[in-house]
Amino acid sequence: MNTTGLYPRPQVDVAPVPAVGQAGGILLTQTLRATGLTTELSRALAPWRKQFARHDPGKILTDLALMLAVGGDCLADVATLRAEPEVYGPVASDPTISRLLTTLAGDVDKAESAISTARRKARKNAWAQAGNHAPNANATAKNPLVIDLDASLVTSHSEKEFARPTFKKGFGFHPLLAFVDHGAGGSGEMLTCLLRPGNAGSNTAADHKQVIADALAQVGMGARPGRKVLVRIDGAGGTKKTLQELVKRRVSYSVGFTLPANTPELFRLIPKHVWEPAYNSDGDVRDGADVAELTGLLDLDEDWPKGMRVIVRRERPHPGAQLRFDDIDGYRLTAFATNTTTGQLADLEVRHRRRARCEDRIRAAKDAGLRNLPLKTFAQNRIWCQIVALASEITAWMGLLALPESPARRWEPKRQRLRLFQVPATIARHARQRVLHLSDRSRWARIVLAGHARLTGLPAPAG
Repeated sequence: MNTTGLYPRPQVDVAPVPAVGQAGGILLTQTLRATGLTTELSRALAPWRKQFARHDPGKILTDLALMLAVGGDCLADVATLRAEPEVYGPVASDPTISRLLTTLAGDVDKAESAISTARRKARKNAWAQAGNHAPNANATAKNPLVIDLDASLVTSHSEKEFARPTFKKGFGFHPLLAFVDHGAGGSGEMLTCLLRPGNAGSNTAADHKQVIADALAQVGMGARPGRKVLVRIDGAGGTKKTLQELVKRRVSYSVGFTLPANTPELFRLIPKHVWEPAYNSDGDVRDGADVAELTGLLDLDEDWPKGMRVIVRRERPHPGAQLRFDDIDGYRLTAFATNTTTGQLADLEVRHRRRARCEDRIRAAKDAGLRNLPLKTFAQNRIWCQIVALASEITAWMGLLALPESPARRWEPKRQRLRLFQVPATIARHARQRVLHLSDRSRWARIVLAGHARLTGLPAPAG
């Protein structure tokens, strides 16, 4: 080996060596086993399996989800899994995958319903296996399961079906998504993704109603779970019809509220002693920020839900921030509506602001297939969104079950791929068993090893 220069210069060839390039993906495949997701998908998609077909539709969809989880972003990238049969098993050919997606898209409503049912059953298994680490563990009105809704723009670089101009002068789609928040110790998992044309409205109540219903169905706590579930939405959800839907579902809500045109007058009616110091996300007092309740000063008609409170936050813009025409007396005002009647205003306001974690979940989803909808028809891309949701929850369940108390559970997809999934290894056969030898030169191989031990110690769901 020539070592002149700053880097070694070894000879390079291609040889049939027992090396594995995506060895850390074993955490994902063991998560599938522990949650029974592939089995549930296989059952749900049985009507679409052709007679004498070699590849199971459920396995094909989970292969695509695994491909997105380890860094792919189009159908052809499934070749990275096909190259590692010792970890991922047999993977269908590109034409077989394409035919399945076309078949599912031809009956997209039923196919989506079947996939959603399988995901709901696997989620129930995953949360049961997680025990006290599950997001619904010991859920109460004071410590609710949190569901966040938000929309995002997805750019289309070609003429795909129903791609439309967006309100930000782009072109593409405007999906509305829902996530379960795992809190500060974890990430989050996608519950539903409603694909919409790019010109879909941000505050369309009918779309919010559908996503709320689908999200509640996914968490398996009933259509009216009560205050054990908190739904958080930004200002796009602050419509009367959306709030009435949340009231009908009997959930707690924390939703952005658009202040009226006479806000400057109302602001000056709030006594100074009413304002309370606002908190940072870590619970410390935030300098220059205060909160107060505005409900009694608002002229709310009967269409607004009874018991709704409006809480307003004032804060001096940070140095260098561009001032806005709606700033009042040097303060920037934001407000939200909630039906929570107990707790300090500052705590309720921090709880609402933590909705911003949903932006992290969307960024992670875009890093796992949502950034570019690769298929031509709208129905095909609806199925693709289901695959993105599968990738999101497989990754989240891996953290929940394999790494419940590890900082690695909070890593975003790019870091997980670099540190966990791309751990190098070799395959050896001994006493009729295959052994995956992780490289001891990898700093994070021990995390993979510990996570694998936890997953293999979990029983596969019965049936």
